Amino acid sequence: MKRVFPFIVENVREGGGPILGNSPQTKQSYLLLFGLGISSLGDFIYLVAINVLVLKLTGSAAAVAGLWIISPIASVLTKFWSGSIIDRLNLRKIMIGTDLIRAGIVAVIPFFDAIWPIYVCLFFLSMAKAFFEPASVTYITNIVPEKGRKQFNSYRSLITSGAFLIGPAVSGALLLLTTVSISIWINAISFVVSAIMIYLLPNINADAGDRFDWNSWKKDWKEVFRFSQGNFFIVKVYFIAQLFMIIALGMDAQEVVFTQKVLNLSETQYGLLISLTGFGSIIGASTVSLVSEKLSIKALMASGYFLVAVGYLIYAFSFSFWSVAAGFMVLGFFNSFSGTGFMTFYQNNVPVHIMGRISSIYGIFQSLIQVVFILLIGFTGDVVPVRYSIIAASVLMLVLSVWQIKLVLMPSKSGYFEEERALESTS
Repeated sequence: MKRVFPFIVENVREGGGPILGNSPQTKQSYLLLFGLGISSLGDFIYLVAINVLVLKLTGSAAAVAGLWIISPIASVLTKFWSGSIIDRLNLRKIMIGTDLIRAGIVAVIPFFDAIWPIYVCLFFLSMAKAFFEPASVTYITNIVPEKGRKQFNSYRSLITSGAFLIGPAVSGALLLLTTVSISIWINAISFVVSAIMIYLLPNINADAGDRFDWNSWKKDWKEVFRFSQGNFFIVKVYFIAQLFMIIALGMDAQEVVFTQKVLNLSETQYGLLISLTGFGSIIGASTVSLVSEKLSIKALMASGYFLVAVGYLIYAFSFSFWSVAAGFMVLGFFNSFSGTGFMTFYQNNVPVHIMGRISSIYGIFQSLIQVVFILLIGFTGDVVPVRYSIIAASVLMLVLSVWQIKLVLMPSKSGYFEEERALESTS
């Protein structure tokens, strides 16, 4: 299962920078959050439905597991060139276009009665997502001023957590009352709604349209490597955060086996654990949104990463339903702290004009590691007891969290975590 994840947004002139305002800014904030939120809700409804559809068609657990591998493979094949396009084209048009493409792809999936056409659709769906996500991060960084990013990210985390809890429940109800196809088509509709919301937002780089060729691609890679060499601290914080998340995803891929085969919990108890995790995520995200003005980026990241790791440790050493529930509640609650802190750190320190390239190129390595780790933890689960694999992974997460805290609290690096300042690097 996937743990996911009073602000002012400055109005933006057509093709220009932020300007101060009041009512229009609030409207744009709600439009952006609503668009992203409705898309997240559709994703979680779809997540349950696509697993059920593939299992019905094939009866194979391996075919369902293949769904976990398609996305990172598509990301690897797309992200090594997509960032160059994202930074040169109109961000709003990219987001609208990829939303509509995803709506069309998702809408045709129920018409297939074989697994391979569905895999092909999911591959292209992941390619479109590889464009949308870096473009949306860059767009948000442009439209939300530095002083409002932390709280905006906390609200987005709250919406995502709500979708995580509500989406599977809605999907389950739809599967009881209707069909798998209806659940999947609802996700297609959510992409269309998201595209409409984005269309109503400002066009922040209307003059974009630089020509892209082979030389541009090589130049972009060199620029990313130059940035990485000159900002190695940012790179370390970024990849520790991504490795932390990848290990968590690998553990999530084995949690059904662990809870049902090792702890002998029922499907009903497992479903309740998912709900408790979602409840913890909502409470955590609500807490962050209420106190984000009082908590520094350092505090969010340090407490978040450490206590999420503690939650996984509790889960790994659990022997009963209630101990697992306690671990899931802890990691669900503090996931919003780490996520909000890290995203704000990233937006404040990566130059916005190359953010698409940075996100995409770094994402290649992230996807490669994700594929390897998911396969590794699945393989070790057949060779050694699952509990040992989960314990080893949770201990590794604890080590990574301590390393991240050490970096975050370095006095010489405090400038990377300052807020409400005009960073030359992000202008």
